[in-house]
Amino acid sequence: MNFIGLVAAITAFLSIWFGHVAVRKIESVSPTTWLPTIAFIALGLFTEYCSLMTDNLSLSTAFGIFGITLLWDALEFTRQQNRIKKGHAPANPNNPRHASILADANFHATTLDLLKREPTGGQT
Repeated sequence: MNFIGLVAAITAFLSIWFGHVAVRKIESVSPTTWLPTIAFIALGLFTEYCSLMTDNLSLSTAFGIFGITLLWDALEFTRQQNRIKKGHAPANPNNPRHASILADANFHATTLDLLKREPTGGQT
C-alpha cells in the first residue's frame, strides 16, 4: 500500500492550519514583523533541506510540504499587517506597532474581530 497521498493530505491540512493560526497570533503580539519572518524562512529552509536529505519518501513528502508552508507563512506576516491596515483583520491596541497603525488616519484599521460575531441573519 502507498500512503504518500494520505501523508501529503494530512501534512498539508495540518501545516496550513498551523500557519494560519500562527501568523495571526504571532503578528498580533510581535513588535516587529521581520523577526518572525526570518525565523519562518530559516525553519522553512531547514525543513526543505531535511526533505532533500531523508531517504524515507513519506517523511520527505511531509518535510517538503511543511517547509514550503513555512516559507509561504513568512510572506504572510507582511500580508497580515497589510490586512490590519485595511481593516480586514483586527488590530491589537496593546501592540505598539498596531497602536501606531490605529492612530494613523490614512488606514482603516479596527480592533473589531469579524470572526467573533453573531450572524445577523439579514438579507444581503
